[in-house]
Amino acid sequence: MIRKHFAGFAASALALAVSAQAFAGTVTTDGADIVIKTKGGLEVATTDKEFSFKLGGRLQADYGTFDGFYTRNGNNADAAYFRRAFLELSGTVYKDWKYVLSYDLAHNAGNSDDGYFDEASIAYTGFNPVNLRFGRFDPDFGLEKATSSKWITAIERSAIYEIADWVNGHENGMGVQASSVLGNMAFLSGGVSAKDSNDTDGESVKQFNVRGVFAPMAEAGNVLHLGLNYANRGLDDVAADGRIRPRLTVRGVSTNGGNDAGTNGNRATFGGFQGVAGDFDNDAAWGAELAYAMGPFSAQAEYLARKLKADRAGIEDVEANGYYAQLAYTLTGESRGYKLDGAKFDSIKPENKQLGAWEVFYRYDNIKVEDDNVTVATATREVGDTKAKLHTVGVNWYVNDVVKVAANYVKAETDKITNNVGDDDGDAFVMRMQYAF
Repeated sequence: MIRKHFAGFAASALALAVSAQAFAGTVTTDGADIVIKTKGGLEVATTDKEFSFKLGGRLQADYGTFDGFYTRNGNNADAAYFRRAFLELSGTVYKDWKYVLSYDLAHNAGNSDDGYFDEASIAYTGFNPVNLRFGRFDPDFGLEKATSSKWITAIERSAIYEIADWVNGHENGMGVQASSVLGNMAFLSGGVSAKDSNDTDGESVKQFNVRGVFAPMAEAGNVLHLGLNYANRGLDDVAADGRIRPRLTVRGVSTNGGNDAGTNGNRATFGGFQGVAGDFDNDAAWGAELAYAMGPFSAQAEYLARKLKADRAGIEDVEANGYYAQLAYTLTGESRGYKLDGAKFDSIKPENKQLGAWEVFYRYDNIKVEDDNVTVATATREVGDTKAKLHTVGVNWYVNDVVKVAANYVKAETDKITNNVGDDDGDAFVMRMQYAF
């Protein structure tokens, strides 16, 4: 019943946002005047900036077709699904208080018990230059994750995040984070979160994240970005899922929000295992970021290493690492946006409203998982380090400020791990239609 009412509210709110485009302007009141903006959504704010309200969201409709390693039997499968269907409410209260409420109607964020929230947070900005954020949000780790899913270059983020998906996922927990922009050339953030999983005493798993970025060049078309990240979570007496099961950037293998490959989707376990209380001590990861942009050209790379430390005799540590490098060029000449607050890339704004902006890119991903607990080969996994290499090429068409069309081709190659019929490579073609308001 709640879901039905929420869906009705979402539809009404979306209709309001679209229809309101005819009513932009300023409303005079006996207090501060109210400014209504409708470019790409609906935003209402007082002229003194004390209060504001914005209705936004994003709809990402994907279709993918894939074969080889991506399916258990190697035959072609496909998937059509909503990758994200967010309804977002955000705003300001008494100038220094900010709020964000983002609900995923596609159910790829959150769960039925805790709500399908991508974010539900309150921030306080009165301690300038330090901002505080409280609530449910993704911990800060990595350039690709910091960049909104609306404006990342590839359809899916790099596979390196799949070897340690906990580092920048809220996992239905709650947290607090402090962040600051320093001297117009640096960004720092640190946070502690309590995840939605407990130890044997009922105490929640605690996670600590810290990220630092130095960006002496930090504007659209003129970016130099260097960053470091660290994350650690305590797993003492926790029955943690230590499996590393990457989708290798093809979401249609296994997803909510629509149709996926079902039982034929091959989301293989590269290493790790489902633990019981006492198996693990802690889980730590660190990462490095590098990005450069000049005019319509941009380049970025990241490295991530993880160590899942064992705490029981006879169990070995599980280690993983990976990196990616990406090159992108906007054929129509526009530059990628960049924001130092958050240390992240932002949208490309088309200069030609009829032609839009056209971007092409190439990305190389490389991941490796070392699990010495595997001492006997199986039909799909050999003894030794499992590896995967991905080549992704793609094109993005920014039709206007709110509509984006993307197409990606992914070539995957694996080592010491196959699907059920021995395939160690696979191909995927994925398309996305995005509306972000």
